[in-house]
Amino acid sequence: MATSEAAVTRIMVAVNESTIRGYPHASISSRGAFEWTLQKIVRFNASGFKLLFLHVQVPDEDGFDDMDSVYASPEDFKNMKNRDRARGLHLLEFFVTRCHEIGVACESWIKKGDPKEVICHEVKRIQPDLLVLGSRGLGPFQRVFVGTVSEFCVKHAECPVVTIKRRSEETPQDPVDD
Repeated sequence: MATSEAAVTRIMVAVNESTIRGYPHASISSRGAFEWTLQKIVRFNASGFKLLFLHVQVPDEDGFDDMDSVYASPEDFKNMKNRDRARGLHLLEFFVTRCHEIGVACESWIKKGDPKEVICHEVKRIQPDLLVLGSRGLGPFQRVFVGTVSEFCVKHAECPVVTIKRRSEETPQDPVDD
């Protein structure tokens, strides 16, 4: 008996890239949130869930990313956009491939902007049953300067939110790294 779309629990998982290893590697927190969702929520009922992967790319403030020159051609901008899109797709490929291997339905998409604002906007638009986020476990001093997406989403998202902390053995020397 097939599960109807209305009976499926839709879980949005916000994912990002690793600051240590870069694209296409998922961050420690994203992988942890994804694995926790599979182990603790989906478990043996793959047909009862649909995972919705959202990756938010933060636009480069000056628009030149790693370019050494302020002289840019239209082709340079086109190449940057294509490279960013390809990097985001490679990141999402990790999660989508894993879902297909174990038979969990999924969707994925990329948005640009401030992650906390975009995630909350997408929650309002998509209306998932649950939002799962990884948390880097920053201390109070670091939160003042870096801020946390997970804290903002817990306060502002229009659905229940679960934040998953990194395991202590996975925490890099600098918790800002992920």
